[in-house]
Amino acid sequence: MQLEIIWSQKQQKPNYMNYKTILASLTALVIAVTSSFAQDSHKSGPFQGAKANKGFVTHTTVNGKSTLTLSDDFVPPQTPDPHWQVVDSNGKTYLLDRLMTKEQKVKKSIVVPDYVRDIAKVQMWCAFAETNLGEAAFESPVK
Repeated sequence: MQLEIIWSQKQQKPNYMNYKTILASLTALVIAVTSSFAQDSHKSGPFQGAKANKGFVTHTTVNGKSTLTLSDDFVPPQTPDPHWQVVDSNGKTYLLDRLMTKEQKVKKSIVVPDYVRDIAKVQMWCAFAETNLGEAAFESPVK
């Protein structure tokens, strides 16, 4: 009978080593996931310009693709043909896609083509009047 009680008590003791291993693994996973998101996100300064002067843009890398996303407080310029345009660290400009869809909805994010080497500024460009409506600069060029 005494042997049965000792065996019963051993079964009820939790295995703390397993709990520690699981906790350490989960902690490492959370740190790895969080740091991978933080490394690939860059926020620009505010938009400054005559027509585009609210909000900012965020650069992220998703699945190896460079993506630009406008902030929720960005107000689209009320001009005939606003476009996304980026400027690289050498001053070369790349006219990208229209800001507005055919349904007159704002295209809040855009995938940057691979041929753009880096991004120093994001501009809102009026293709009709061929003028810069406003721009947001990054502290340092992003890739």
